[in-house]
Amino acid sequence: MSLPKTLADDVAKNLVMVAQLIDDDPEQAYAYSRIALRLASRVAAVREAAGFAAYATQKYGEALAEFRAAKRMTGNVDLWPVMADCERGLGRPERAMAMAGEPEVQKLDKAGQVEMRLVAAGARRDMGQIDAAIVTLQGPELAAHAIQPWTSRLRYAYADALLSAGREDEAREWFGKTIEADHDGATDASDRLAELDGVEFVDALVEDADDDTDADSDSDGDPDDDSGDEAGTEHHKD
Repeated sequence: MSLPKTLADDVAKNLVMVAQLIDDDPEQAYAYSRIALRLASRVAAVREAAGFAAYATQKYGEALAEFRAAKRMTGNVDLWPVMADCERGLGRPERAMAMAGEPEVQKLDKAGQVEMRLVAAGARRDMGQIDAAIVTLQGPELAAHAIQPWTSRLRYAYADALLSAGREDEAREWFGKTIEADHDGATDASDRLAELDGVEFVDALVEDADDDTDADSDSDGDPDDDSGDEAGTEHHKD
């Protein structure tokens, strides 16, 4: 759908703000998405952006409605995994599992299929099926040595599932493999691995603050001691 230039510019400005703010300030991003939605609700890109903004603020019902609208407008299945994750967010993991078995999944690219696997594993865990979640995550993408954009998240999910199943040694191994793939620090795998190894981190700022407090306490006592020394010296001189 085409829009008059002035309107299209206004919509574009709001969509840019959504993209810029969604990670750091999702509530503000959501506000901009609502403006864009009021201006151009029949534009698929607007519905999709509104869906992601709602998803980022955990408004899963609203997000699902927007994603469905975008999918109807475009016929594109790329949103299928996040739609399934919205079902999880709404407390309906069984629906997410049902979506994982639909024909749409076969139309996804490799990244989309991995994302769908992550969602399905999460749904299994929601239902208390931890062993099934572990099996769901297994596959050629997990075993591959080549690093892909999804590799760190897939390995992390697998390590976390293993740990939940009480398989600590395997979890430690896979948190280590996650670190190898997580060049951007997108996961906290290094912290999780350190926790398993019994390493405790001390906040340097807190430690410095404690040192400053101790130093202040010592300095508070010094003037009295110094005055006593000076008085003794003066008395000796007399």
